[in-house]
Amino acid sequence: MLHHANTATAQTRDSAWLERRRHLVFAIATVLYWSTLYIYVPILSPFLNDRGLSMGWIGFILGSYGLTQVLIRFPLGIYSDALNRRKPFLMIGMAAGLVSCALFMIPGGWGGPLSGRLMAGICAATWVPFTVLYASYYPANETHRAMGTLSFLTVFGQLAGMSASGWLASAGGWNAAFLCGIFIASGGMLITLFVYEPKSPVATPQSNTIIKPRVDRKIVLVTVLRSSLLRKVALLSLLAHGILFITMFGFTPLQAVELGASEMELTGIVVAFMVPHALVSLWSGRYLTPRFGTRNVVVAGFLLAAVFTCAIPFSPTLGWLAVTQMLNGVAQAMYFPLLLSLAIRDFKPAERATAMGFYQSVYSLGMFLGPYLAGALNAAGGLKAGFLFGASLGVIAAILSVGKSLRD
Repeated sequence: MLHHANTATAQTRDSAWLERRRHLVFAIATVLYWSTLYIYVPILSPFLNDRGLSMGWIGFILGSYGLTQVLIRFPLGIYSDALNRRKPFLMIGMAAGLVSCALFMIPGGWGGPLSGRLMAGICAATWVPFTVLYASYYPANETHRAMGTLSFLTVFGQLAGMSASGWLASAGGWNAAFLCGIFIASGGMLITLFVYEPKSPVATPQSNTIIKPRVDRKIVLVTVLRSSLLRKVALLSLLAHGILFITMFGFTPLQAVELGASEMELTGIVVAFMVPHALVSLWSGRYLTPRFGTRNVVVAGFLLAAVFTCAIPFSPTLGWLAVTQMLNGVAQAMYFPLLLSLAIRDFKPAERATAMGFYQSVYSLGMFLGPYLAGALNAAGGLKAGFLFGASLGVIAAILSVGKSLRD
């Protein structure tokens, strides 16, 4: 009897260790993936400005990252569901990230940066199977927790890359950041080999043969497209990403440069945004939502993001700019994980990559249109015009969030 109890305890301990190992490997892969994509983001608009490109061109190149994803993410999600596989796409994404960083190093005007940013969009499109694979590590009723953890890992990876960006540019010039991105992507490709993917086929009770469940892809597609909740959170996320790619991932670094920031001081601005953004991303689904409700947290987040985005061009010093970034990081982290979890919460596992692909394709349009339109406004009215446009997106999103569909 005691022997059986000891054996059961040992098996439980081994199972828990294996579970922790799987989560750790996935966490490392996620951090390396996002570090590769964001190792150069804080210096990108100053880098393009240094190459002599106009505000319109800078906005287009910044936004082209989202344009690729608009075209790729939805079909990629459908294809991933059809194959019933996620892991191969993770490896493809890491390889695309490596090529992206290499393309930025091509000398000249806009050709290298544009092709590099388009390739970065291909890398980012593989986030569809990333999110679905990680959600499969959790029970279906813990989607908020899974996406909160994943959002934290995302921001942590972005912070790691963006924090190093200014220091690398200061120490070794623009290309130092791109070279570092190549190195990180190489490590990420190696780590993804060890990422665990659960087997979805099941054994029949009558035999030990493994069968693959038959899924009608047309029915899945219709089910996904008919979801009013998915369409709404996708639209909200489009506006949310428009704000993000106008601010920290777009023109905030240029605002800092106008206030006299050095490459190292750009890192401080990044940290001011990303650290609270990471922490609140982790807390949003775990603590804020149970206490205040999903809809209230989302509405408050968008309103606060509008206020602090509006405040960016009125910052008289780098210190005040850092304060706006800290508060904006908190505000934007309030809604990102919640929208992500709502996108797949009501779908079966075999439908989730398709739903996530649709969701991410729609919000990728915000990554393109946000900085592109802001760049055009900046060309006409200076940086202030673009940030005010970003603030208006927050107000619109807050108004759209008021309704029964976002209630728990």
